Amino acid sequence: MSVNKAMTLTRGLAPRRAALHVLAQVRAGRPMDAALDGALRGLDEADRRLAHEMAAGVLRRQSALDAQLAPLVTRDWTKVPPRLQDLLRLGAYQIVSLDRVPAHAAVDTSVSLAREEGGPRAGGFVNAVLRRLGSSPGQPDASADPAELADLSADAAALAERHSHPRWLVERWLERFGTGETRRLLEWNDRRPRLVLQAAREGLADLERRWRGAGIATEPAPYGAGIMTDRRRPEELPGFAEGGFLVQDPAQALLAWYADLPPDVTLYDAAAAPGGKTIALGREAGLVVAGDVNRSRVTRLAHNLRRAGSGREHPVVADAHRPPLRPVGAVLLDAPCLGTGTFARHPDARSRVTPEALERLRGLQGELLERVYTVVAPGGLLIYSTCSLEPEENEWQVERFLDRHPGFRREPSETFPPALMSEKGDLTIVPQRHEMDGAFAARLRRA
Repeated sequence: MSVNKAMTLTRGLAPRRAALHVLAQVRAGRPMDAALDGALRGLDEADRRLAHEMAAGVLRRQSALDAQLAPLVTRDWTKVPPRLQDLLRLGAYQIVSLDRVPAHAAVDTSVSLAREEGGPRAGGFVNAVLRRLGSSPGQPDASADPAELADLSADAAALAERHSHPRWLVERWLERFGTGETRRLLEWNDRRPRLVLQAAREGLADLERRWRGAGIATEPAPYGAGIMTDRRRPEELPGFAEGGFLVQDPAQALLAWYADLPPDVTLYDAAAAPGGKTIALGREAGLVVAGDVNRSRVTRLAHNLRRAGSGREHPVVADAHRPPLRPVGAVLLDAPCLGTGTFARHPDARSRVTPEALERLRGLQGELLERVYTVVAPGGLLIYSTCSLEPEENEWQVERFLDRHPGFRREPSETFPPALMSEKGDLTIVPQRHEMDGAFAARLRRA
């Protein structure tokens, strides 16, 4: 190997080693955002982007990648050590999905990392499998448009495998949305989402002028809910340090519009971390008590409020099962949920959703509603929201609550776009129709 090739290979290992580390942490149960924060530290911008793309790409395409790799392994794929499985997935993702990465670079770097992990034998194994993949004719491209694969059936098993989603969830979506919409939803989840920014201490027009002046391309987000950019690191954009903006998907930003809070109301945000909705609602409310049960999450919440809040938001460590205040004019319960509306932004989440988790969360949501409604003052508002697409967590949860508490009634926002509301007036955003994260919210008025 020449000196120049050796130096290039050594430099190319850093982002791939980081991506492998991210996958290992995600497999151990750590959220992808937290894993990325640690693993990408110290990399330059190009390597950060590549590592992020590879790790997220493997998580989005895992089932399809495994289907391509398993026939090329002479032993049982399930008996390949998990770390080597992820190394092979990373190499395969580069070969089939990243045109800018030469196949030889994907193979050489994967082999070098395999040798670090398991010595020459592991390196030889990875080399043999990836070279078979690169030379196999007719292998389906894991990044191809499913519409181009004529032999792909529309059944749940095929769609679940191709898009690395739990089969039970795909079956539910097929029954609810039909084949066409389910395909579009799965395709949306497999895209890399763009960075969406919301105004905080500066107006959108002022921010856009600053970014255009710095040569940063932007365009409006759907329904005017923020600004989209192809930049990846918000902390490097003008205005970040001063709290001029925050990163937030349009669906979550639209919740503040849908909430339509009365001027100067006191709001209890019962599950506030990391604080994006708190900051948006704080621009309208007179006072926001922003609670979260987890102390480390409250630390992050407090940091975000200091950077971009209005000064009217006050973080507290508090369990929503025991609301820490007397009745107030408005309560927001952004409930813990499966998060099935955010799979594009959080590809690691799809591996954690199960029917058992849905049932457990459904029970928790009901419990929290029973606790937080007690601090809604007469005539006040209760806003219940999730980032889920599942009816058990959304409209069914609201219907059960209203059946138990006839003193509450739906009161949809009169200014909110009807296209984003259900027939009953609940905020209902689904990715395949609205090109943003999925979200649900109901606005309930106490008599």
